Amino acid sequence: MTTAPTSRSRHIDGFGEVTIRPVRPAEDIDVIHDWVTRERSRFWGMRDASRERVLEIYEYLDSLATHHAYLVHRDGRPVALFQTYEPAADPVGECYDVRPGDFGIHLMIGPPDGGTERGFTAVLLDAFLAFVLADPGRRRIVAEPDARNDKAIARLTRAGFVPGPQIDLPEKRAQLLFLDRDAALG
Repeated sequence: MTTAPTSRSRHIDGFGEVTIRPVRPAEDIDVIHDWVTRERSRFWGMRDASRERVLEIYEYLDSLATHHAYLVHRDGRPVALFQTYEPAADPVGECYDVRPGDFGIHLMIGPPDGGTERGFTAVLLDAFLAFVLADPGRRRIVAEPDARNDKAIARLTRAGFVPGPQIDLPEKRAQLLFLDRDAALG
């Protein structure tokens, strides 16, 4: 079994301690299953999945060297689920010309406790992008949310992602978005 990179924590002024750590499928299944089966997570594609099926999926991801899942905590409380993948080892890589250094991401912000907080998603996305871009070999970040997910597309565009073409994946029509390393770190 391949192990995902280790945890990373950093304090963000005015926000708190953000910890990004690999998903531990058996330990994290209750949180992940709760999140992925909610209506607000419909674009994640697991609304009707049983707890056992979600566990099976995350155990499979945990076994891959090319795909990883991370649970993000804020001050010790889980608040987001992020996944990374190498596009050349994923169906998305069959839909566009993968460049050396391309690195794919998926993100899901957990359900807000006590209401929404202005800037919450932006802070978490920035923290995750810094985590991903800590590897200098990652030259371009690729995202492919469901083409109907206007909120995710708008959030990624505000973060500097540039829309590419729409593509057809087995489970969805997706909007490709790209973020060049230089633009992200500029």
